[in-house]
Amino acid sequence: MPPDLGAPAPDAESGAGDSSTTESVTAESGAQTAADQPERQVSASSRAKKRKRPLWRDLFVVVMVAVVLTVLLKAFVVQVFSIPSGSMENTLLPGDRILVSKIVYRFRSIARGDVVVFSGAGSWDPPVVAPSNPVVRYWDDLVNAVGVAAPGTDYVKRVIGIPGDHVACCDSQGRVTVNGVPLSEKSYIYPGDAPSQVTFSIIVPSGRLWVMGDNRADSDDSRYRPDSPGDGTIPESAVVGRAFVVIWPLSRINDIPIPTTFAQAGLQTAAAIATAQPATLAGGAAAVSGAALAWRRRRRR
Repeated sequence: MPPDLGAPAPDAESGAGDSSTTESVTAESGAQTAADQPERQVSASSRAKKRKRPLWRDLFVVVMVAVVLTVLLKAFVVQVFSIPSGSMENTLLPGDRILVSKIVYRFRSIARGDVVVFSGAGSWDPPVVAPSNPVVRYWDDLVNAVGVAAPGTDYVKRVIGIPGDHVACCDSQGRVTVNGVPLSEKSYIYPGDAPSQVTFSIIVPSGRLWVMGDNRADSDDSRYRPDSPGDGTIPESAVVGRAFVVIWPLSRINDIPIPTTFAQAGLQTAAAIATAQPATLAGGAAAVSGAALAWRRRRRR
């Protein structure tokens, strides 16, 4: 029987169907690829922008962090000071840079023999007057905060007498005495210097300190400030901190210890006696007076 010429051939129909399906899948895949392409481009663009972030922003962040840390350290922990003169030779030389601890006196009192940095403003020097120009004033505060500049009224000296001490010079051998105990100062005063070229005798007032430079022949210290408040002594509140190490130049790196002469037991004993003696005498006098009065009353009775 001859084939039906009007009927579609099975292979042709099948082939047409497969071709249509393939084209549909290809078109869909192409549409998805076209849709994903902008997202990939955006992602790549954002990554490129992140990679191309200006270097100055990173530098700015680093600088600001460094400034904040410097301010915090300077305000509460340590501060760097430069030695401008020879008043502390040979312990400290001009140009030395020292680290000053600002927290040590939160844990102990100022001690004899400590090398301290203090502000002379309002005691040895006139009070510092802030600039009238607010811009200049804020700039000065900023550079002072980060340690770039200083007001110029800071001094570095050694504490010889603390509140209540009787500091005097000189004994029969030309030595400085504290509460009658002579100090052996050869380990720290400038070689060949006398302990003092001027005589003095003072009881250090409460809340104040008697300070002297180690270069006794070239030091503007308590000895030469008799007309200043406290007869040349400085207020404890003016002390910035204790100098404890030289950090520059490299050849000078060293700690700044308290000389052993200030560890003499006699200093503390004499100070205790000097402090307690008036109370003891007053108490003794009161007791004797009371006993005498009681005895007289008994005789009258």
